[in-house]
Amino acid sequence: MKLDRTILGLALALALAAGCKSQYDIMLESNDVDAKYAAAFNYFNQGRYSRSAALFESLALLTNGTERDDTVQFYWALSNYSNGLYSDAETNFKNFLDRYPRSPFADNAEFLRVDCLYKATLRYELDQSPTYTAISAISEYILDHPEGANADVCRHMLEDLEARLDKKAFENARLYYKMEDYKASRVAFKNILKDDSDNIYREDILYYAAMSSYNYAAMSVKAKQKERYLTFIDDYLNFIGEYPESDYRRELDSLYEKVREKNETL
Repeated sequence: MKLDRTILGLALALALAAGCKSQYDIMLESNDVDAKYAAAFNYFNQGRYSRSAALFESLALLTNGTERDDTVQFYWALSNYSNGLYSDAETNFKNFLDRYPRSPFADNAEFLRVDCLYKATLRYELDQSPTYTAISAISEYILDHPEGANADVCRHMLEDLEARLDKKAFENARLYYKMEDYKASRVAFKNILKDDSDNIYREDILYYAAMSSYNYAAMSVKAKQKERYLTFIDDYLNFIGEYPESDYRRELDSLYEKVREKNETL
């Protein structure tokens, strides 16, 4: 008897829940295109982007092939973008551009897709595959719109992403230095400049390359020190040739004098 009352109570609760659907839930299930269209924009204008995205997504099935379809597809993407769902929005914008390259929304969608890729990149310590993808897309956008309203914004994006890659390369090499693997660190620092001579950390890279060669020589057996100190001298001369006024100059000058004196006794 008690079990029957429990089951009856649950059934009543479910029935009440079904009868108390919110206006949003009702609209989400509705096939009334005009009402759903108006509701989607109402939520969008209120900044309730999760709801507007869901309604525009639902509308996309109903407006496919109609004159409203590009508007629905664009605002579906824009809702996800405004909600910070950049991966979803980038997919939306890409699909939109594939379907409606001549839409009045196309120019905006093209820039926002690039911005999605930029915003989806990761800190320099993490995987930089998204950064390379973003750099490629942003570079292509600038080539297509060199004088466009968003060209300068995109150039700043590129500078930021390229600086992030520069920092990752520099920190990866410096990790060897911190581990006192000076032979590997010098090779790593030199390789950075082989791949990217304009790295924004060039002064620091040349400094650490010189310090690596000095420390490597200092830690070597005496029979190999003289030859390895000559490598430091080369690195030192390269550094002061490029950065004669560097803050690192005093330290490196001191090491250079020490090496000259030491090599006379080796």
